[in-house]
Amino acid sequence: MTKNYNFIEKLREAGLRPTKQRIKICEILFDREETFHFTINDLVKKISKDLNQKISLATVYNTVHSFEKKGYLKEISINSDKSYFDTNTSSHHHFYDEDTHELIDCDENDVDSIQINKNITGKKINSVEVLIRVASDNQNQK
Repeated sequence: MTKNYNFIEKLREAGLRPTKQRIKICEILFDREETFHFTINDLVKKISKDLNQKISLATVYNTVHSFEKKGYLKEISINSDKSYFDTNTSSHHHFYDEDTHELIDCDENDVDSIQINKNITGKKINSVEVLIRVASDNQNQK
């Protein structure tokens, strides 16, 4: 019951009414040990498979975006029409596997310090996050 209470509070803080469907979304997103990277469509499929429930795409979309605006999720744009969401909201880097379309955390220690030589006047840099795109090395395959 404590988990559901935490999920209810999280939903309310994000400006959402805590319905059974939204609590199920919280279970998939936040009741886990490891970071979860997903697209909205991935999440809809996971809810259907893991919970054997159908939650409308609109409900999932609105819930995820409300959580992102509140800071409970981070959005990582891969290109103009594909975004992933991350349950780890700290500043960190990612690998994007172009073959499997998987987003993978990259430890900060695996990337040397990045030096920014220019900034936008009147702005401060809040964070620097690197997206490293990887794909199969076809030259090494026989």
